[in-house]
Amino acid sequence: MDTPYATEVSIATPVIQLAARISKHVLASANKGTIEKAEDLSPVTVADFAIQAYLTKVLSSSFPTDSFVGEESAAALRANPDLLQRVYDVIHECIDQVSSTSGDEKNESQNEIAEVVKRGTPESKEQVCELVDRCGDGGKDGLSADSGRTWVFDPIDGTKTFVRGEQYAINVALLEGGRQILSVVACPLLSRKATAPVNNASVFKVDEGEYGEEGCIVYAVRGFGAYVRPLFVGQGSDLAMGASEPLERHADGVTVSGLRSVSCWNLLDSGVDHAHKAATERLGVEFPGSDLLGWVPRWVSLALGLANMTVWVYKRRDRYAKIWDHAGAMLLFEEVGGMITDVDGKEIDLTKGRKLSANFGFVAAPRSVHHVVLKAVRETLMEQGKETLLGTA
Repeated sequence: MDTPYATEVSIATPVIQLAARISKHVLASANKGTIEKAEDLSPVTVADFAIQAYLTKVLSSSFPTDSFVGEESAAALRANPDLLQRVYDVIHECIDQVSSTSGDEKNESQNEIAEVVKRGTPESKEQVCELVDRCGDGGKDGLSADSGRTWVFDPIDGTKTFVRGEQYAINVALLEGGRQILSVVACPLLSRKATAPVNNASVFKVDEGEYGEEGCIVYAVRGFGAYVRPLFVGQGSDLAMGASEPLERHADGVTVSGLRSVSCWNLLDSGVDHAHKAATERLGVEFPGSDLLGWVPRWVSLALGLANMTVWVYKRRDRYAKIWDHAGAMLLFEEVGGMITDVDGKEIDLTKGRKLSANFGFVAAPRSVHHVVLKAVRETLMEQGKETLLGTA
């Protein structure tokens, strides 16, 4: 991809590949170090902390003037020395695995990738905490137009499904002045060859053979389209990079009869499940279609054409989405012809900081029929007596 952000793409791609290797390393262990966050009792694992620290270390060394926003804080690590040791160890082990082959046995490209990967090596356990907190504190003052470049991470989106060995994603986004510029997402258990419908338990195993593929990386730069490539290629070739393919703008010109849904049915307590179902079926679309817990896997499924619409209404007007679940990943769908607003029809505003406090819910659909989907959502809420959830459209 020849873009003004070619350097960022060339660094973020092997970085997210190593992050995926960290996730697989933790996934293979019996004890994933799962704890509950004090603020909302949601789960967090060794992989969440390790990947956030690793991403921050590599990208801050590559782009030292940029800022960072991530989901996790290091409070639990400082309170649990054993957990911190595991996080520190897993980063080193995974970096060592891809750096162990001698330089003579790698081609020039692989050596360059190895050098990028090694930039993420933490120097101490205290530095791990500092790296996690560097983006754990990021974005609290907002991401306004003069905020410069900010990287946003969700180290594991779908931790509940991750610990079960089901679908999850790693999200890396670059914003400039609160505007999505670059998205790189790794889905270790989702093949670029997947067919709909996909659900949490749809785990696509590695293809057999010397050139077998496992997982996918989907990425986009604003105005330059979206692309997909295998996450891993070949048996035991840790640094191999598969070729990228452009994603078709499959959402262009879609009619209502061509709509296909992705949602999360009956697994999250934040949304109005029956409103999602009724609004989707009002359009004559099968519900839920693809059924995925994590928001980032849902955005990826929209980019890959496994679906082309999703709606989400929170149970309360004061419930807001988190920036790391959406920033960057939304760009993937927009670059294949999708349009995304909130339930009030407003553009998603990423300048408010860690929570998307200027927006309520999501309506995503092909641009050609977005207004139809939005109308269906709002009429459904009126009919269900949920007028209090409607703002001014």
